[in-house]
Amino acid sequence: MNKAMRREISPFIAMEVFKAANLREQAGDPVFHMEVGQPATSAPSRVIEAAKRALDGEQIGYTNALGITPLREAIAKHYKDFYGVEVSPERVIVTTGSSGGFLLSFLSAFERGDNVVLAEPGYPAYRNILTSLDLNPIGLPCDASTNFQPTPELIDRLEGPLHGLLVASPSNPAGTMLHRNELAALVEYCQDRNMPFISDEIYHGITYEEPATTALELTDDAIIINSFSKFFSMTGWRLGWMVVPERMVADIEKLAQNLFISPPALSQHAAVAAFEDMSELEGYVTNYARNRELLLRELPKLGLDKLASADGAFYIYADVREFTNDSMAFCQRMLEETGVAAAPGLDFDPHRGNGFVRFSFAGSFATIEAAIDRLKRWPVLHR
Repeated sequence: MNKAMRREISPFIAMEVFKAANLREQAGDPVFHMEVGQPATSAPSRVIEAAKRALDGEQIGYTNALGITPLREAIAKHYKDFYGVEVSPERVIVTTGSSGGFLLSFLSAFERGDNVVLAEPGYPAYRNILTSLDLNPIGLPCDASTNFQPTPELIDRLEGPLHGLLVASPSNPAGTMLHRNELAALVEYCQDRNMPFISDEIYHGITYEEPATTALELTDDAIIINSFSKFFSMTGWRLGWMVVPERMVADIEKLAQNLFISPPALSQHAAVAAFEDMSELEGYVTNYARNRELLLRELPKLGLDKLASADGAFYIYADVREFTNDSMAFCQRMLEETGVAAAPGLDFDPHRGNGFVRFSFAGSFATIEAAIDRLKRWPVLHR
């Protein structure tokens, strides 16, 4: 990819909205943040205490490129405790956020020019990271008929050679999940075609009707990406992990050494404590569930009644085509006139996202309640 093409990579629009919302806030105007997927809660208290102990007792320097052994062991144990799946710590790779995991997985799984299938709507950084690596993101149009998730039948409609599939369950922006049999069908589809299967599981733990299935329950050959940012409420700690087939570990280690040297050391030492007691984290999920219930009840009263199922994560993906065919302008006007900040669907689906908006309910109940009150008085929704 030449320099001009790299300049053409799209911005992360949700972060642009976040910047505009912050400017409004700095000017003294009220803002109700529903644009970014950042929990309003702090890191778990055990993690904060562990960080303090590490500062007092550890040399915060470089670590092994794959992460410190106690953290890799704790993550492996988490798979046994949470899913009943045996994972060797040697297959666990600690990364600089899930973003580092995506970069390492794409570089290790694909060759330049490969075509990688992604659901649309989907997390925009997938598309932009792939493009920056001279890989081709192949958007797979998904809608409510498949719960905004890919299926083998949809993939078969794509033309040309395909070299990999990335799925997210729960997903961003729709919050929808693949049931175990649906995930198994996609895993089998990829295995039959010798295509790498990458499973984004960063919203695992944040589900409302049933627990999410990890692809590791179905195969040892998948590449798993997870993060401490969402369920563990540690966005700024910039820490994630991968679980990969044993054959990939050595190559990924060399890449990690050169690209990152090591993940953030202080965050690693602190994160070991994140697995010691889940009760605080489960309380966070209870709060998200309360926010979700409020939005699913109140948004349809405002005419926003075509909503994705929001099985997990902390997003409502709303069809706003009754009100606009320009979700960017809609969100800008909503911020200016109500103070409610939300992400336009164009961020997640460059072809059909002009008719959708994503509302994040990762904030406090008071924020969500106040946002609904503002929207109830917004004339655009009452024409």
